Amino acid sequence: MNNKSSKHTKVLILGSGPAGYTAAIYAARAMLKPILVHGSQPGGQLTTTTDVENYPGYSKAIQGPWLMDEMKGQAEAVGTEMIQDHIKKVDLTQNPFSAEGDSGQTYTAESIIISTGAQARWLNLKSEQNFRGFGVSACATCDGFFFKDKEVAVVGGGNAAVEEAMFLTKFASKVKLIHRRNKLRAEKMLQEKLKANKKIEVIWDSVVQDVLGTTEPKGVNAIKIKNLKDNKIKELKIDGLFIAIGHDPATQLFKDQLEMDKEGYLITKPDSTITNIPGVFAAGDVKDKIFRQAVTAAGMGCMAALEAEKHLSDK
Repeated sequence: MNNKSSKHTKVLILGSGPAGYTAAIYAARAMLKPILVHGSQPGGQLTTTTDVENYPGYSKAIQGPWLMDEMKGQAEAVGTEMIQDHIKKVDLTQNPFSAEGDSGQTYTAESIIISTGAQARWLNLKSEQNFRGFGVSACATCDGFFFKDKEVAVVGGGNAAVEEAMFLTKFASKVKLIHRRNKLRAEKMLQEKLKANKKIEVIWDSVVQDVLGTTEPKGVNAIKIKNLKDNKIKELKIDGLFIAIGHDPATQLFKDQLEMDKEGYLITKPDSTITNIPGVFAAGDVKDKIFRQAVTAAGMGCMAALEAEKHLSDK
């Protein structure tokens, strides 16, 4: 592919997942002929999820990767052009905006919808990755239901970790919160609620060293934790492990161009996907650290496409 090649579109969508695909469906149906550029693993975080029971429209559990394939197919069927490329540079200082891909292709666009998502931070243990989706999760709201009357552990010490632990007490018989320090970062009110909850036990000054389980059927049955004060290692019998040490939004590309908060999430106007640059919109987990659900991301993708359409017609 020669470096001179440039593709122009009214709506360029960066990133896939429920937000990007839904934006594409709405933009394509508005005859805007969108181009959606996705990386080597299209579909976002849902492609690492097995059973999805909370996406509306399906009475039986569906598979995350299947749902994303269906959304992708739907976006293509109504007229979205899908391109696999890695965007390495964007210029939002002038309209048309431009984005440059590793392929040598340049994309120019009258509006851009950013739906590059976020990644959960993991402990990066081999055993943790092995049991991802089989007892190891980064989302209590997604997977808590599968641990009814079982014992689980949560790793982390911030608001998210405490909230996940509290949420899990609805299902689990016992929740162990494992934190590497001797005090939590979570806000005081949450800490009070945590202390008052009889089902939660906090394990201080400790880190998870290994996740143990069975291969047939695949599942977690214990973890090894190390106390950082005395270096003692002990085994805890649990059925599920939830990692709640934060998320990283994929926003490096937009540094110094778009307004973001201190954690790197893009800032949009209230009840809107409009960023600080007219014609640039942000949808899904790239701007949402509160809900982080497929259905809310899809909803924002719809909003972004409708706002992009309005922006283009006003121009």
